[in-house]
Amino acid sequence: MSDDEVQEKELDLTSPDVVTKYKTAAEILNKALQLVVSECKPKVKVVDICEKGDNFIREQTGNVYKNVKKKIERGVAFPTCVSVNNTVCHFSPLASDETVLEENDIVKIDMGCHIDGFIAVVAHTYVVQDGPLTGRAADVLAAASTAADVALRLVRPGKKNKDVTEAIQKVAAAYDCKIVEGVLSHQLKQFVIDGNKVILSVTSPETRVDDAEFEENEVYAVDIVTSTGDGKPKLLDEKQTTIYKRAVDKNYHLKMKASRFIFSEISQRFPIMPFTARALEEKRARLGLVECVNHDLLQPFPVLYEKPGDFVAHIKFTVLLMPNGSDRITSHPLQPLQPTKNIDDDPEIKAWLALGTKTKKKGGGKKKKGKKGDAAEAEPMDTYNDGASQQD
Repeated sequence: MSDDEVQEKELDLTSPDVVTKYKTAAEILNKALQLVVSECKPKVKVVDICEKGDNFIREQTGNVYKNVKKKIERGVAFPTCVSVNNTVCHFSPLASDETVLEENDIVKIDMGCHIDGFIAVVAHTYVVQDGPLTGRAADVLAAASTAADVALRLVRPGKKNKDVTEAIQKVAAAYDCKIVEGVLSHQLKQFVIDGNKVILSVTSPETRVDDAEFEENEVYAVDIVTSTGDGKPKLLDEKQTTIYKRAVDKNYHLKMKASRFIFSEISQRFPIMPFTARALEEKRARLGLVECVNHDLLQPFPVLYEKPGDFVAHIKFTVLLMPNGSDRITSHPLQPLQPTKNIDDDPEIKAWLALGTKTKKKGGGKKKKGKKGDAAEAEPMDTYNDGASQQD
């Protein structure tokens, strides 16, 4: 174990090479997200949009770190998902699926990229319409965006995971929305998309996590999902699940030939990162995946739903807790929003948003002229009408 610990210490943000790999993955991912948003138009098939996102990440990651001595893994860290309206997450359909986007659809895009196992993830919400977003759709997106901005300021060394959980629920309530239950924000490590340090979206008797304090040189995927409904999503159809992740600590001797064939292919092609069943031969995959999941060899990422008519928004970003402050490396600008609610009358939320994300160096260094004792430097933000914000 001591060898692992030594290796882990070498592979955190104290290494400039690691920081570069995170930022390279993020740069590719932000461009992939931009491409996916541009493809979200009426009558475009969802599966085609998902494929374009994944293909772009594969192509771009294939063009970096080509000439290094030791071959490094790189590519998709989480398959592109395009979840529409009351679909909460993980919709990344098979090639045979005919689902298309329509005017005014609320589209939640979720995707990930990695370089040498250093993972950047992002989620963004886009509405298929021209002009500013109004009404409850604007409220739910403003709630997610403002909660993400508050979380960015609270995921910092010395703060605790429960501080974030409480704050994002308060922000959602200000917009008369709910934070969706069951969503976890995980610490990211090399080749680990679901690290042990976790931020709960909502505290409940069913889901408990250990109290944890954020520390310098950690990386987090901060994941915020808001809803105008009750925030308790349901699994409607297991057959819609297409995203899985190999459970590396589980073993079982599969009985069916189709299962053994598929599991062998998964172990070779997707040993660690989540993947989509679209990448496998469809008929054989459908047969084999069931036995693999039943015996816990694969962890499924189910497609979840709020009630029809509920609006759902999703914002996720990757943040590096650098010595000089928090660095949000994945994001995309929002459409103009005109929410019906605002946070102007809530001093606590406004105080959170006023916190800087950069920390001042402690003593020793030369002071720059013209800076008078600022404890922190505010992060630039895109503000919209009600004073809530989305950092670029």
